Amino acid sequence: MLRIENLTYRIGRRILLDQACAGINAGHRVGLVGRNGSGKTTLLRIITGMLAADDGAIDVPTSWRVGITRQEAPDGPQSLIDTVLAADKELIRLTAEAETATDPNRISEIHTRLHDKRAQSAPSRAARLLAGLGFSEEGQKKPCSEFSGGWRMRVALASLLFTQPDLLLLDEPTNHLDLEASLWLEDYLRRYDGTVLLVSHDRGLLNRVVGEILHLEGGKLTLYTGGYDRFEKTRRIRLEQVASERTKQEAQRAHIQKFVDRFRYKATKARQAQSRLKMLERLQPIADYREEGTVNFAFPDPTPLAPPLYTIDNVVVGYDEKPVLSKLSLRLDADDRIALLGANGNGKSTLIKMLAGRLAPLSGYHSHSKKLQVGYFAQHQADELDLKATPVVELGRRRPDDLQLDLRKHLGGFGFSQERADTKISNLSGGEKARLLFALMTCEKPHILLLDEPTNHLDVQSRQALIQAINSFTGAVVIVSHDPHVIELTADRLWLVADGSVTAYDGDMEDYRSLLLGKRKSTNGAAQEEPAPIAAVSAAPLVDRKEQRRLAAERRKALSPLRSKLQRAEKNLARLEDEKAKIIQAMADPALYDGDNGKLVDLQRQHGYLDRDIAAAEEAWLALQEEWDAAEAVAGEHL
Repeated sequence: MLRIENLTYRIGRRILLDQACAGINAGHRVGLVGRNGSGKTTLLRIITGMLAADDGAIDVPTSWRVGITRQEAPDGPQSLIDTVLAADKELIRLTAEAETATDPNRISEIHTRLHDKRAQSAPSRAARLLAGLGFSEEGQKKPCSEFSGGWRMRVALASLLFTQPDLLLLDEPTNHLDLEASLWLEDYLRRYDGTVLLVSHDRGLLNRVVGEILHLEGGKLTLYTGGYDRFEKTRRIRLEQVASERTKQEAQRAHIQKFVDRFRYKATKARQAQSRLKMLERLQPIADYREEGTVNFAFPDPTPLAPPLYTIDNVVVGYDEKPVLSKLSLRLDADDRIALLGANGNGKSTLIKMLAGRLAPLSGYHSHSKKLQVGYFAQHQADELDLKATPVVELGRRRPDDLQLDLRKHLGGFGFSQERADTKISNLSGGEKARLLFALMTCEKPHILLLDEPTNHLDVQSRQALIQAINSFTGAVVIVSHDPHVIELTADRLWLVADGSVTAYDGDMEDYRSLLLGKRKSTNGAAQEEPAPIAAVSAAPLVDRKEQRRLAAERRKALSPLRSKLQRAEKNLARLEDEKAKIIQAMADPALYDGDNGKLVDLQRQHGYLDRDIAAAEEAWLALQEEWDAAEAVAGEHL
């Protein structure tokens, strides 16, 4: 059993772990969750001994072998298969010793241990791990140095899994994986024999792999039974109970205090009053829980354009005159919500780059409206940011004619306070940089969002906010993601990118998961048919998916007038607040208080009028917000 006892860890004045306690039973799979920066990675490093705690203890059974995901990618001339085999140092040492040992007893010990470690099957086990993570048989023989950093991180993960530690510590293991490799890893972890402590923001992974959730919040650890959905429900109920108890306690304290105030100085009641004062001192207040800062995304609605937004006919696209995708014939409309499936290297990013105008087709016909604006998100764009600039400066370079107030308002829609908007980009977290990229890509009010792995560095709450923003967006969306939960909640059409072409996939994510794991499902027991070409599917679409898209479009259309009213109310409130700020700034001028006070009186009068107008504007905004929430709930029930 892994025991965490009264663990305390500080970084400067900040306490990440504060007398934290938890216990994880052998063989259990546990998800470690918490907001970005709460200390999850730190806790894993303390467990391995890479960091020393300020106080408390970690008790790991002495017989357990502990393994953790590496932060650095392997490199060098060694082949991938040899790199994975070399991860088991005992196996390498015993194999080498078996070649030179002469003592019969030692030879017997070596071969017994090699048998226990299944040395004969080691190469095939290593190959299966690499294959599951997306490496072909030919690729496994190539040296590590020929692969990019992301692919080499997969080799690091395969090496860790090959050692089969008793305690497996995984820190965001799907960050460098595509959807296909993520689904394979999910299946592998479900069958893992050892103890697993998994840090992940992938809700689906946490629902299907782990049996317990260890929540790190406010420096404390709380263990919940079940997957992530059950954890959220249980925690919500617990917080509601705490809030109810706090309300009751506050009423009780108020009642006692009222008695004390009334009879404290009355001789006949003084003793009772003193008794109740002591009672108040013993009645420890229940802390008021405040939810950790949440993040919202607000994608601005584009101006309507006549369909289609984008048309492609018999297009070939690739690099250096070498085709990656051929015979592409497709169209995009404003109500499209499309997820691209397919292993890394098959051309998903190539297709998105072409749609974004970053890559010209080698041949074929493509057209779009001259007014079309495209928003393109890719993780590598974070490397293109000016790290010495601030978010407001970076956005201002793209919108040089916008007022500072408008720039800050746009950044505010992506969770940037005034302080964070003025923080150097080099000092932003990975999640904040991702949100900045969202803000930059939408500053021109795009008609199409092209999202290439947008969830990396986003925690669970931020991913939910992204899902809501995508579903509220009135333009088209094409998304690539290794998070099945995000795809399931945002896409109503799936395109499979494989074998140099793009085809429509008519199943859902569960079908695709089964297909990848070699468990094709069919109601009649037969194997599923191959995906039909997109052109054929467009001519004869599935009724239920077409109906889903029609209902989604009708919902957005029905809510559009109310959304416009709400946006006008928000702008009006912002305008009044701005005017009030100017009045307050004017009233702070010392020269105003010298001589004639007529101007001061006028400013005070304007200040009073503005307070009244702001109160009315807030009431109007709140009413519209309630109406919007109710309308969304009703629309959701009908979909």
